[in-house]
Amino acid sequence: MSDLPRKAVTRTAKLAALPLGFAGRATWGLGKRIVGESAEIVGRELQQRTAEQLFKVLGELKGGAMKFGQAMSVFESALPEEIAGPYRAALTKLQDAAPPMPTRTVHSVLAERLGEDWPELFLEFDDKPAAAASIGQVHRGVWHDGREVAVKVQYPGAGEALLSDLTQLSRFARLLGPLVPGMDVKPLINELRDRVSEELDYGLEAQAQQAHAEEFADDPDVVIPAVVHQCDQVLVTEWIDGVPLSEVISGGTREQRDRAGQLLSRFLFSGPARTGLLHADPHPGNFRLLPGGPEGEDDWRLGVLDFGTVDRLPGGLPEPIGESLRMTLDGEADAVYALLCAEGFVKESIELDPDAVLDYLLPIIEPARVDAFTFTRDWIRSQAARIADPRSPAHQLGKQLNLPPAYLLIHRVTLSTIGVLCQLGATVRLREELEEWLPGFVPEEELEEDLEAEESVAEA
Repeated sequence: MSDLPRKAVTRTAKLAALPLGFAGRATWGLGKRIVGESAEIVGRELQQRTAEQLFKVLGELKGGAMKFGQAMSVFESALPEEIAGPYRAALTKLQDAAPPMPTRTVHSVLAERLGEDWPELFLEFDDKPAAAASIGQVHRGVWHDGREVAVKVQYPGAGEALLSDLTQLSRFARLLGPLVPGMDVKPLINELRDRVSEELDYGLEAQAQQAHAEEFADDPDVVIPAVVHQCDQVLVTEWIDGVPLSEVISGGTREQRDRAGQLLSRFLFSGPARTGLLHADPHPGNFRLLPGGPEGEDDWRLGVLDFGTVDRLPGGLPEPIGESLRMTLDGEADAVYALLCAEGFVKESIELDPDAVLDYLLPIIEPARVDAFTFTRDWIRSQAARIADPRSPAHQLGKQLNLPPAYLLIHRVTLSTIGVLCQLGATVRLREELEEWLPGFVPEEELEEDLEAEESVAEA
């Protein structure tokens, strides 16, 4: 593999070949049908070939193309099974793998950023990458003080490549739409563009990761590797071993799946409350299961990696989210509708039936209604189908709702996390996490009563 392809014309040609390939395969499929092969068999072959080409190109290009693929991959569980089957292996592979940077390029970046004597900073440095991401790759090493470290090296030209890819992808977003029926792909691409500059800045990433590492330092459930060293294009953090979440999805035990799902939910909601930051890249490649949880070596903790994309929420998650969720569960249609209007989810020019809005929301928030909920691919597919079907009332109502910019990233992270929970098939006590961490979900008077009760017990 040569260096990351940087010339816009080269990358554009590779990406432009995707829609041509899709069209060519459609013609091939029609030919097969004419000579008598069944629609089902032809359809399966068509999807498999599409998946192979799409993720081969995205993986080779890295940059924005691969980042788009990773963002799409968490929605795999929402696809109908006949489509999801051929894609699943390619999606999982993309989450954790990409062709590596040549060793000479890695050494060149390290010499430029850490100094010509950079090898003296390490007792050991493995030239073979341990993992690859959309804008960099990770090498395992031993720091000069004996700590095992992960050395993240940014691909030269990554910024230019990211912007070029996402601009090109947005031009044929309509053709990529069928990957996730019912989802508008273009806003996702636009949002990824907005996040590019932040993710390229390893200084911002180091600050976000260190804030989490300090807050979760003594946490029995979550492990965040501390930052060891940071400079332009290079980030050195503590190394953590563990079972990648993609492996838990493909072959984990029931206990691993449920524990991973519970901790993933806890981290999603507790992170903003504890650090004022939301980890905004929840694909399986960024999580590990580590032994040694609260119940001993046979218990599991959640290791969290890659803080390149975060949403800054100084007061934690917005209180209206918790309030509207609670009022929806309580069936307060008028109050929910008023709050959605006030927050900009319903534009002033639109008028909707509050009861219809409640009917739209209730199936989506089913996991918060019960003490424990089992997330499944069938459940999320049914939700996607309900909203995607142009004939359904949910589809008609959903088209009239608005997503305010302040909620865009929160919405995507929540949907992505639910997608991962459904890939895991995890049974999660979600309501427990909401009560503990989501502002507004528990009414103020109940919080005050609980506080008074705790103080009484402490006094006694």
